Amino acid sequence: MATVGQPAPDFALKTKTAEGPATLKLADYRGKNVVLLFFPMAFTGVCTNELCSVSGGLELYNSLNAQVLGISVDSPFTLEVFAQKNNISFPLLSDFNKEASTAYDALYGNFVPGVWDLQGVSKRSAFVIDKDGVLRHAEILENAGELPNFTKIEEVLKSLH
Repeated sequence: MATVGQPAPDFALKTKTAEGPATLKLADYRGKNVVLLFFPMAFTGVCTNELCSVSGGLELYNSLNAQVLGISVDSPFTLEVFAQKNNISFPLLSDFNKEASTAYDALYGNFVPGVWDLQGVSKRSAFVIDKDGVLRHAEILENAGELPNFTKIEEVLKSLH
């Protein structure tokens, strides 16, 4: 489980790049702050709005020495098409095996009960990890229709800068 003030759980997740499959690890970003955005599903309305908004504001994250990473249980192929279609310019990582979502306690037991009843979908969540790999902020949302507090994320990043 991810605990603020403790080392963030590392992960190695797949992504699809123009060159082919790649594995990205949290440890690859040591020396840089990281914003992890877990999201339920590519191509859904709230997820698309969230990730497009963040992608459109990457200058802010770059100015705060922060790398944004999106994570969902979608396949790397789905995430590649989603990123291309929506001009998302930060890495989207596939947690198809649900290891990172589990380590960060960001997994719905039942996604939209009574409607979709899908087991094991990433919870909409935001985590800020400092350049030394320590978790500095965690926000895990039970309601997939809500968005993380991006003002708070910015405040945390500014305090690390």
